[in-house]
Amino acid sequence: MFHFSNSVASLRSSEIRDLMSLANKPNMILFSGGMPDNELFPLQEVDAIYMRLTAREKQMAMQYGPTPGIPPLLGSLTEFLREKGLPVDDNKLLITTGSLQAINILGHAFIDPGDTILVENPCFIGAISAFRSYQANIVSIPLTPEGIDPEALQHTLDTLQVKPKFLYLTPNFHNPAGTLYQHSTKLKLIGLMRDREIPIIEDDAYSELYFHDEDIEHLQTLKSMNPEGLDICYTGSFSKILGPGLRLGWMLVPDEVYRKCELIKQSIDACSPSFTQMIAHKFLESGVYLPYLKRIRPEYKRRAELMTQLLDELLPESCSFTPPRGGFYIWIQLPDGTDSTSILRRAIEKGVVFVSGKTFDPHGQRNDRLRLSFCNSSIEKIREGIPLVVESIREEIL
Repeated sequence: MFHFSNSVASLRSSEIRDLMSLANKPNMILFSGGMPDNELFPLQEVDAIYMRLTAREKQMAMQYGPTPGIPPLLGSLTEFLREKGLPVDDNKLLITTGSLQAINILGHAFIDPGDTILVENPCFIGAISAFRSYQANIVSIPLTPEGIDPEALQHTLDTLQVKPKFLYLTPNFHNPAGTLYQHSTKLKLIGLMRDREIPIIEDDAYSELYFHDEDIEHLQTLKSMNPEGLDICYTGSFSKILGPGLRLGWMLVPDEVYRKCELIKQSIDACSPSFTQMIAHKFLESGVYLPYLKRIRPEYKRRAELMTQLLDELLPESCSFTPPRGGFYIWIQLPDGTDSTSILRRAIEKGVVFVSGKTFDPHGQRNDRLRLSFCNSSIEKIREGIPLVVESIREEIL
């Protein structure tokens, strides 16, 4: 008989994950995963980077590194973030094993069992799982096409009996909703949160994957606005701009937060992989990331536009979505009360898979949404698969 901890007991395998295990048969069309397309990785650039490493750099890459990250990457990443307008001189940078580890460490740093935290609804499933593992009381705020609902946030802040430990947000090309917060919404958010002594965790994995130059003004991060009276813990990732297999992310946080997070990371894995840190450093230092991003943005845009076109043509009028302007996802609103898990079962039988809505509901209830990923499917697969998804929707709701 094993006596597991309460934090482990709170973790559950969802019916969605169980269904996904059925979706591994050959030739399945995958609109489920939020990963880059294997065909778009910068393989030649990475090969060239490795071949140019000196013997000393290779030795560093093969060795344990400091917990905060190897100094070369800390330097090149600092300059990368500085170019994005982030306040790197007033904060500390910590390299993590993927941005999910950064979110997890911040959860560990702030949450005691029973503490209240605020998140968007819908919310990134990885963050939900991390916060649940620390037995947080999750209170959610609705997301609108312009960003978090300011009135709902104001009401929640004014009526909660306890002060939340933090507010977790994904303002730029939200996962799963694809939402890009408007600049005006970010300003309202800052105004609402200023001087409340409630930090914000700003998750920014997708902001480099914008499709339209006119959106750049809206891509300014909350952290780069550097508002007075508001502490912001900023997290980012190499997963979408180089490759998720590197397992590298980062956090840029106030010094007091950094000191706690460094200790937590020491206890988890001591340090992130030095080998992939060296590759990421050279990727940034050499500047090859700029032409690479310019190469992949139009490809993801092409896939998003095709999926948007097909959905516009085929979806019933009772369904709606906001065309993506970047990132990886389309978030479809179904008629109220629709069970998207039932639609998923139909879709799997037809050879296509997506993710049901309640996966991203912090409370695991609302299921009249579904997420489609356009990032990891070819144009041909999108043309083949979207009619099957729509057919499954029509069978369920008509």
